[in-house]
Amino acid sequence: MSTDLAVNPRGIAVTENAAKRILSVMAHEPPGSMLRVSVSGGGCSGFQYVFDVEQEKAPDDLVIERDGATVLIDETSLDLLEGCTIDFVDDLIGQSFRITNPNATSSCGCGTSFAI
Repeated sequence: MSTDLAVNPRGIAVTENAAKRILSVMAHEPPGSMLRVSVSGGGCSGFQYVFDVEQEKAPDDLVIERDGATVLIDETSLDLLEGCTIDFVDDLIGQSFRITNPNATSSCGCGTSFAI
């Protein structure tokens, strides 16, 4: 299912900063590469965000496109990511993708794991 931010049925947003960084990363990958964002069990808070580079999308992926960047989210991760914002920050701690997740009841200090 392809969608943009205006009609995204799960309310998942990709910021302009995230789109720019995704395009920068994908410039060093094979043509057509996309960023997959998923959730797996683990991390210091119970769940953790996983970022991978993919060449192909699965039939059940949610596809979000922003400014030429493509983000894939698998069906299993959708419920845990619903309503989130995927951003890229460059601060004193370093550069990283950061997910603001309204479903999380707590998260770790590094921002890569969360609990529900």
